Amino acid sequence: MGKIIMEHGSGGRATGELIREIFESQFHSDVLSEMEDAAVVPGDGTIAMTTDSFVVTPLEFPGGDIGRLCICGTVNDLCMRGAVPKYITCGFILEEGADIDTLRRIVKSMAETADEAGVKIVAGDTKVIEGNGGIYINTAGVGFVPKGVDIKAKNAEDDDVIIVSGNVGDHHATVLSQRMGIKNTIVSDNAPLQEMVGKLIESKIPVHVLRDVTRGGLATVLKELALASGLRFDLFEEKLPVDPQVQSFCGLLGLDPLYMGNEGKLVAIVPKDYAVQALEVIRSCKYGENACMVGAVNIPEDETEEGALIMRTEIGGRRFLDILQGEGLPRIC
Repeated sequence: MGKIIMEHGSGGRATGELIREIFESQFHSDVLSEMEDAAVVPGDGTIAMTTDSFVVTPLEFPGGDIGRLCICGTVNDLCMRGAVPKYITCGFILEEGADIDTLRRIVKSMAETADEAGVKIVAGDTKVIEGNGGIYINTAGVGFVPKGVDIKAKNAEDDDVIIVSGNVGDHHATVLSQRMGIKNTIVSDNAPLQEMVGKLIESKIPVHVLRDVTRGGLATVLKELALASGLRFDLFEEKLPVDPQVQSFCGLLGLDPLYMGNEGKLVAIVPKDYAVQALEVIRSCKYGENACMVGAVNIPEDETEEGALIMRTEIGGRRFLDILQGEGLPRIC
């Protein structure tokens, strides 16, 4: 495989190859090999576990910071398996020269976000290394899966409806704007989604699949889910929710919102008969007001459509979408 390059952190094809060829091949875990956002394992009840690392730059940005981001990312990974997040650990790697006031703001933000999400930070560690003032955070999260809940990628079925909980690309556009010094009012969407997922489950909606839209963007997430199910996913171009300012930003830089990351949006795949109810539930929640039905799951008509993600364009065309290839935006989370 040679050397690690920035593309290995993009969330696209190179990331998947790195995970499969290095980590999965050595750890030999049936649970890990499911490649879900959180592992569901037996215990006193059913436990969900996840781990994540956060290296975003800049450390602070409109709408959030690395502290809020690390809590949201960990909580949301647990939620995507239907778990109720409970406990988080955090490890800090601090480079020499890191600003203490900045660190204090980040830790305060973590505490406030943990309170919002209803989780407790129960353990931690700090290491200091040589460097240029960077701050990095590793987390682990534990949650509990309610009895009877079984949400995973392989559960998608023919005639399901695909819902996205809001505008795509906001976090990506915010971070890139800050790095490039482009002035706008775009704000990161980083947010914990435990309320949204909890209400979907409480409503007795048979949710088949949940996945948060992070690195690689909506297209990468849906393509991965299509491959896991072996079905055809149809995405309707005119239904995609994109903030006008983000759309203009993408047009300026030649970016595609479909491949831009979020940190507070999810995809829900539910049976068609429950789609309207699910949409109403999501829209009733904080962070879900712009939710839309954006696609459908169908049986493939031939071998070329097995695991395919197809964009149905506004002019009636078909465009096959793949997993993000190339570097994308490094250090987005």
